[in-house]
Amino acid sequence: MNGIGVSVVIPVFNDREALETAIPRSVAALEAIDERFEIIIAEDGSDDGSAEFVRAYSGKDPRVRLLHSDERLGRGKALNRAFREAHGPVICYYDVDLATDLAHMRRLISAIREGYDISTGSRLLPESRTIRSGGREIASRGYNFLVRSILRSRLHDHQCGFKGFNRDRILALIPSVKDTHWFWDTEVLVRAGRGGYRIMEFPVVWNQGAKTTVKRRDIWDMGRAILRLWWQLHVSED
Repeated sequence: MNGIGVSVVIPVFNDREALETAIPRSVAALEAIDERFEIIIAEDGSDDGSAEFVRAYSGKDPRVRLLHSDERLGRGKALNRAFREAHGPVICYYDVDLATDLAHMRRLISAIREGYDISTGSRLLPESRTIRSGGREIASRGYNFLVRSILRSRLHDHQCGFKGFNRDRILALIPSVKDTHWFWDTEVLVRAGRGGYRIMEFPVVWNQGAKTTVKRRDIWDMGRAILRLWWQLHVSED
């Protein structure tokens, strides 16, 4: 596949300032692991100059690719599109704020090369080191408890924005994934687990990004999304 060994996808929406740090740090981290890489910036309808910044950067370093959308697709749909455009047999994605320490990237990639279908960082394992507000911590633990209880997942953290995939396996899975925004991460992991995919979950160092917030409406939406997926898995798809 064009000699690419690893494709990294970074979803972006109005993150011009964060990109100034995320791209060069990503390039440096990947060069230490596998120089045959590409970085795809899945830019989702930004109006803050994000697309222009990436376009200029890619002119200096063609390993950085802009995948622009004029209209807002939503996080999940933007990731699906970028995965289909990726060339590497290993696809990783992480959030542009680099909340998860990029020192974990080697493990993220090596897990897929060792035969796992999915690798995912976890903020909720005993060995994890997480820095975030008390409200975020309570909401995250409550949410993941519900996913484990209602959707029968064996994983501890479903929403950590630091995941790796076997390209063929994730492309086979995403046509069944219905969510197009934030719940995409959870739905992918739950459906993969039910489908017999081999998943490695490992502890990470994670520091809450500046733009991360939880609103009362978000908690309500979390519960509805979990119940919606339960209905899809047990009723509408039976």
